[in-house]
Amino acid sequence: MEHLKNAWYVAALSTEIEDQGMLSRTILGQSVLLYRKLDGNPVAIRDRCPHRFVPLSMGKRDGDDVVCPYHALRFAPSGQCVHNPHGDGLIPKAAKVQSYPLVERDGFIWLWAGDEALIDPSLIPDYSLLSGGHANSKGYAYMHMQANYEIVVDNIMDLSHVDHVHGPLLNTAGHLSAQQPKVVEEGRSITVRWDWQQDPPMGFFSPFLPQPGAAARHHVTVCWTAPGTMLLTVGAVQNGGRDDDGLLSWDHHLMTPETETSTHYFFGTRRNWLVEDAELNRMKLEGTVHAFTAEDKPIIEAVQREMGTTDLWSLKPVLLTSDPAAVRSRRLLAKLIAAENR
Repeated sequence: MEHLKNAWYVAALSTEIEDQGMLSRTILGQSVLLYRKLDGNPVAIRDRCPHRFVPLSMGKRDGDDVVCPYHALRFAPSGQCVHNPHGDGLIPKAAKVQSYPLVERDGFIWLWAGDEALIDPSLIPDYSLLSGGHANSKGYAYMHMQANYEIVVDNIMDLSHVDHVHGPLLNTAGHLSAQQPKVVEEGRSITVRWDWQQDPPMGFFSPFLPQPGAAARHHVTVCWTAPGTMLLTVGAVQNGGRDDDGLLSWDHHLMTPETETSTHYFFGTRRNWLVEDAELNRMKLEGTVHAFTAEDKPIIEAVQREMGTTDLWSLKPVLLTSDPAAVRSRRLLAKLIAAENR
């Protein structure tokens, strides 16, 4: 796969890796085994024994090590084989698997996909909003998309589709399509923002505003950071207030390529209203995930099937006034990849 190598990709939600469990996940076209050591720190190694290429995830844990189910070679968290039960017990020099540097932060397990000598933790986006606030104001989810990750990113970077795709919970009553939002590029990020007045407000906010059902000013800011993570700040405010005076939801969308035509979609969210209400938190998360899986997902996956390629530009797509943020994200990512390959 062609991808940005010297970058961080989300490999899993923190909650997906249990204390004594193992999780196998294909990331950037390679099978990766994720688990936690006895001290709780996460580990990622290639999920393929170098002897006969059996997935190590089919084996068992032995303390911090993993034992291959086929011939019982045992591998340490470093990826090095540390036990060979055959013959004289000598361990071949090639008996090792790749290990991947990890950082656990803000509810996500981040994996460095490139040169270990170039590891830069500062390239992990600041999503510390998810580390604060009441536990009942936050939620996480995992979804799977049968589509290239850049197509999934396009969907968020061009939110005019919300006018036409989504139901009452997220519907924006046609107010986004007519806009030509401002796009700002800075470093490895692209930011785009929409503002509009809506009466009645989005169903997502309407019941919780000071004047439920009455007109409100809405705003959405999307900040994409290469290669595939986005923070959406979504809000509603009445009576001429500032953004911070109103209701706010911070929605984190993180895309990690599985293969050329499939994507791991991680989601984290936090809100600033009724923050201790666990039932509201459950309903909000379930409603949002349902909107993605029932409304966005079928269209995105149909796009990938119809394209039959991951090369968008080879198909000469028609561009609209709503496209600049998505186009600039693609071009910036292509520029970073090209610079890395020089």
